[in-house]
Amino acid sequence: MITLTEAPFEPGALLTAFCAGRGETGAVASFTGLARAEGGTASILELEAYPGFTESAIEAFAKGAAARFGLQDWRIVHRVGKIAPGQAVVFVATASKHRRAAFEACDFLMDWLKSRAPFWKKEHGPDGARWIEPTAQDRTDAQRWD
Repeated sequence: MITLTEAPFEPGALLTAFCAGRGETGAVASFTGLARAEGGTASILELEAYPGFTESAIEAFAKGAAARFGLQDWRIVHRVGKIAPGQAVVFVATASKHRRAAFEACDFLMDWLKSRAPFWKKEHGPDGARWIEPTAQDRTDAQRWD
């Protein structure tokens, strides 16, 4: 399931809920990404999404990941709007029978979200605002799955 939200969320509570009642699950892997202050150059991270389109694109990709890695379940929560340093931006959880599939699927999903998901990112700081593009490392990380 995918949720885009402007409201802050608690990753620990999401993980606890995701793990509940999993009698046949052997592994849950999760990742939480936080907004950074970038040494004082970023006071706000702003993410924009196209309602409906962004969720559909993420859901289609995540369903493909579930099939590729044999997942039992997955969960993605992603902030949009203005996010302060230290706040959670993204939460990804994957459930599978075995740990390797859960780890790899979580990594795979994050690489795609970081470099290819339809979000537009802007960083606001003392010198004004600037658009953020995926880095060369972000692209390299995602390409290893191709």
